[in-house]
Amino acid sequence: MLLHHLTWAEVETYLETSVGIIVPIGSTEQHGPNGLIGTDAICAEVIGNRVAELTNALMGPTINIGMAQHHLAFAGSITLKPSTLIAVIGDYVASLARHGFSRFFFINGHGGNIATCGAAFAEIYAGASLNPGNAARPLRCRLKNWWDTGGVRSLSKELYGDREGSHATPSEVSVTQWAYPKAIKTARMEPLTRRGRDFADADDYRRLFPDGRIGSDPSLARPEHGARFVEIAGHDIAEDYRRFLSEA
Repeated sequence: MLLHHLTWAEVETYLETSVGIIVPIGSTEQHGPNGLIGTDAICAEVIGNRVAELTNALMGPTINIGMAQHHLAFAGSITLKPSTLIAVIGDYVASLARHGFSRFFFINGHGGNIATCGAAFAEIYAGASLNPGNAARPLRCRLKNWWDTGGVRSLSKELYGDREGSHATPSEVSVTQWAYPKAIKTARMEPLTRRGRDFADADDYRRLFPDGRIGSDPSLARPEHGARFVEIAGHDIAEDYRRFLSEA
């Protein structure tokens, strides 16, 4: 179920049986020669939707712009400052907490969001600690990277071996190809000579990784691979979500 496809009355009915909500969070940034700029948001959204289907959960609107300053030397990339993203997450959670939601399960599609999400959750908890008694049930937030499950890691190794890399990966590009087959891109790619991740600002990143990739070969991506990743990630993360809801 999608929050933005319901009426307010339907949301009230949902809250009679569940206080949990899935929140996809991604980024709008370059993804190499054949990767869509919306890759991270697309992956989080389609996998989040599969988790919601498997668990009868409600899914909120995707936060599709993340912390991506290091990609700004590539056209089309958009970033929020960490402080801005912290504020966005805080306002998102506070808005829904007012209505009775208290378990927020963020499914993440972008590694650059991890530290900022942790800081956002710390701000939310600090607010609760400084203003005790405001919530009927303590708020809990959890971040789950869609690629960080046993099933996804195994499938990635099976399909791509050491050519998966860490940015503009064939796994994430495959998910977008499955989700949007009419938007599949092809491009010629040079062999990779650099696999490290030691970069700072956007110009530094572009100098180190001229076509945007980090250790990856997204030419290996296939839409049928994407279907497998969505299903495996969906089932793995559904178990995590169920456990999250059951925590005291």
